[in-house]
Amino acid sequence: MNRAFYTILLAQFLSALADNALLFAAIGLLLFFSAPEWFSPLLQTVFVVAYILLAPLVGPFADALPKGRVMLIANTIKFAGCLIMLAGLHPLLAYAIVGVGAAMYSPAKYGILTELLPPEKLIVANSWMEGTTVAAIVLGAIVGGALINPQLAEGILVNIGLDSRLIAPKFAIAAITSLYLGAAIVNLFIPHLPIDHKLPSRLPLFILHDFWHSFKLLWRDPLGQVSLAVTTLFWGVGATLRLLIIAWAALNLKYGLDQATQLTAATAFGIAIGSVLAGKFVSLQRAVSVLPAGILLGFVPIALIWVESLLPAVLLLTLAGVLVGYFVVPMNALLQHRGHLLMGAGHSIAQQNFNENISILLMTGAYALMVRADWHIHTIIWVFGLFISSVMSAIWLRHRNDVVH
Repeated sequence: MNRAFYTILLAQFLSALADNALLFAAIGLLLFFSAPEWFSPLLQTVFVVAYILLAPLVGPFADALPKGRVMLIANTIKFAGCLIMLAGLHPLLAYAIVGVGAAMYSPAKYGILTELLPPEKLIVANSWMEGTTVAAIVLGAIVGGALINPQLAEGILVNIGLDSRLIAPKFAIAAITSLYLGAAIVNLFIPHLPIDHKLPSRLPLFILHDFWHSFKLLWRDPLGQVSLAVTTLFWGVGATLRLLIIAWAALNLKYGLDQATQLTAATAFGIAIGSVLAGKFVSLQRAVSVLPAGILLGFVPIALIWVESLLPAVLLLTLAGVLVGYFVVPMNALLQHRGHLLMGAGHSIAQQNFNENISILLMTGAYALMVRADWHIHTIIWVFGLFISSVMSAIWLRHRNDVVH
């Protein structure tokens, strides 16, 4: 791995840290203003709408410019969205603007790996990328939970006479804004690489046709299909699991928001372990062999129903993370490899984001509807866990004999 790769990792870490901390700060802001409970899962929903609506554009955009420059533009948009939330725009609307930046950022950050590294390095590179992202998720949950604590704001702002209960959420958002600024600065040091798969036309109809062609190409390719199906399921699961943990911890452990956010760190720590194991023991050629880990994953949240103390909860959430990291890292690498061969890295990652975020939209939307209908959290966990295992079993039965070449 070269210096440019580590520069990309640092930029990704800062940007992902800000994204995850901002989610919890925005939840804190909604709670402060006594917004309905089901508004919290809607934050994830409005964030991913941009991934879906802009998918035909962000892939060609990422391939048409040096990807380091695309990452800089995307972080600038995130920075602006955070400032607008700080200025008083409704958290749902401001978080949607941050989602626009995130939708632009993703094809560039993953697509640049295929331009910078040979195929045999992709699983190792993805294990680094996932490990870095997971570290950002861990710290993002901790930082976001800590920053929305009124006692912290009171300790820092005691000398200027402001009511900490009033300004704590905005204090958190102001601090997070500096992380986006730092990520944008690091983006300036990413080297310019040759432009990959530039579109021959910028006409809207041609772009939509190209997007539809890429969509069909990936889903018809057996290896593209399995990697896309698994990563699509994972992101819907991951987004919903974070919200489920908060609600479950409030019921079973009697935790508040600031304590519940710390529990997500256990899952993130497990993902880091699973990512390292995948990078060490799974080759690109054996990527499909990791699918049974996804089947086991569905039973872990179900086991949480009977947990009412911290230690077994942390162990189960860490196990869930290990399973996720172990099967997602090879699937990401496989999808990048097939996408790069079939249509260009930026195009394939945009397709991945389109499908993954439809999954997030549907799964967090379903969760919001269940919460609004007053379903018991344990019932929701049963539905969630059985759904994961059933879908992963179907994928494994269909693709267990596929060979990567």
